[in-house]
Amino acid sequence: MSRSLREIQQRIQSTEKTKQITNAMHMVATSKLGKSELANDAFIQYAQKIDQIVHHIVESYGDHKHPILIPRKVKKVAYFVITSDRGLAGPFNSHVLRRVEELITERHQSKKEYTIIVIGSIGRDYFKNRDMPVLRAVTDLPDRPYFSDLEDFTFETVQHFVDGEFDQLELIYNYFITAMTQEVKVKKILPLISEEDVEEVQKAKYSEFIFEPDEDQILKSLLPEYAESLIYNAFLESKASENASRMNAMRSATDNADEMISDLRLQYNRARQAKITQELTEIISGSNANEQ
Repeated sequence: MSRSLREIQQRIQSTEKTKQITNAMHMVATSKLGKSELANDAFIQYAQKIDQIVHHIVESYGDHKHPILIPRKVKKVAYFVITSDRGLAGPFNSHVLRRVEELITERHQSKKEYTIIVIGSIGRDYFKNRDMPVLRAVTDLPDRPYFSDLEDFTFETVQHFVDGEFDQLELIYNYFITAMTQEVKVKKILPLISEEDVEEVQKAKYSEFIFEPDEDQILKSLLPEYAESLIYNAFLESKASENASRMNAMRSATDNADEMISDLRLQYNRARQAKITQELTEIISGSNANEQ
């Protein structure tokens, strides 16, 4: 019985230590989430403005031949997947990776028909362990990334499309809705317009503005930056989702630890009471035997 009491007490102590860790991780994730939301909200204003400018120019002058704009026959698709470098984030990574697997299974018959560009060591290891074609991977990005942290990576990704290494680029990431709700989003970003939009774009020449230099020169420098901003914006959304998911996971783990500690203490008290009762019974039995 004493051994059982010691084991229960050790389990209580171990669970309390685990609770301290998960509670600390919950507080850290909560702090990081607040900073991620601020960064995301700040960049959204820039993203919306550059989106308006690009679409205005493209819709006003529909004869552009920039390779980022022109739809082409899709022979190979690149999936830009955003995961995390660390686990303990609930379903954050598993939902994204499962969605990628579903898309590849539905769309492709051969590995030659797709390639993967991935952020995060979780995604990189997942795809490499399954012998799936990974074109590029980047890991160990800071928790509060600046555009410069991803600038080279996003530029090279866009350049791969321009060079014809793939014909379509799709982002797959966790879209941040609220601290309690995130959803996996699949977003095509290259080419910037689809075949269905080509005729509408060519007809929609309504601009009253004069561009200096001309609109082709503006788009030549602006379009790659716009495509890169779409990737960076998705990364900020994913980072906020990661922190929210980790915060929720650690809060759930802390609550579970509390329940386990409560159950273990109840078991300990019952075992201790049973031990005391047994000892009293033995004493009374011994006393009665002496009297006889």
